[in-house]
Amino acid sequence: MSPSPSSHPPIEHHHIPHPPIPHPLSLEPAYAACVSLARAHYENFPVASWLLPRAMRPHVAAVYAFARVADDIADEGTAPAADRLARLEAWQQRLHAAVAASEHGFNAASPAPEDLMMMALAHSIRTLDLPLTLFDDLISAFGQDTMTTRYDSWEEVFDYCRRSANPIGRLVLLIAGHRDERLERSSDAMCTALQLTNFWQDFGRDWRAGRLYVPRDVVVACRAREMELEGPWLTESWMAALAQCVAKTRVCFEAGRDVCDAVRGRLRYELRFTWLGGTRMLELVDRTGAALLNRRPALGPRDVPAILWRATRWPSHL
Repeated sequence: MSPSPSSHPPIEHHHIPHPPIPHPLSLEPAYAACVSLARAHYENFPVASWLLPRAMRPHVAAVYAFARVADDIADEGTAPAADRLARLEAWQQRLHAAVAASEHGFNAASPAPEDLMMMALAHSIRTLDLPLTLFDDLISAFGQDTMTTRYDSWEEVFDYCRRSANPIGRLVLLIAGHRDERLERSSDAMCTALQLTNFWQDFGRDWRAGRLYVPRDVVVACRAREMELEGPWLTESWMAALAQCVAKTRVCFEAGRDVCDAVRGRLRYELRFTWLGGTRMLELVDRTGAALLNRRPALGPRDVPAILWRATRWPSHL
């Protein structure tokens, strides 16, 4: 008697990532506008760098350009929160309309840079089947930045990271042709770690802007008080709170290391250097110590040898 269907061993499906779809020549100016914006902004971590496969770079730059403009809208501190929220909603609706329209819908004789960026991103979304919900999550997080200045728990902080940082990693994987839940979970962990690292790096700057990302649970447990942040140095209680934050971030980095090994080709090295740059920045945050309130650590030429050396030892425990 032949075995029942349930007795057959499961079939393993090995997904071979498809190459990103090249952009048509008619869209070169649109993608060029995105690449130009990405290169014009300083970042701790590589954005559409030479390590990425060439075919991926324009699409990643288009995603970055959309997020960069949205972030700038949210951070316009002189504009009322309601105005910034309205502009973010308009930016979101503009994307939805661009995706729904055909490429021939952009018929302006001299389109503005933002029109070009939207044209490029709409093409990437349509041809690579990128979920609009990931872009909606980004807008949601940027909108939250205009209204929320304190977080009660790690759960709330992680929910913010889920919408502010994790969509970028997922979009990069999708652009590379990877559709794998395990990779997505690891990517989420790394992106969350990068976002947290940025919070601690910008601790003093955010505090002066009225924002505090250290969860209240941690603040209370360490007996820290906000009034202590008026001085030039972090107090022992705030040092203890930041130490907990750094430790939490390290755990996220470890959980995010798998995606750096699971992908193939040049993307693997892009992700590894992103991971290494992030962990190096976290070290600088930790070393800055009590001065973190008034000194913002940043990666510089002195950090390059350490990152390159660790890259050569990647297979071993770092």
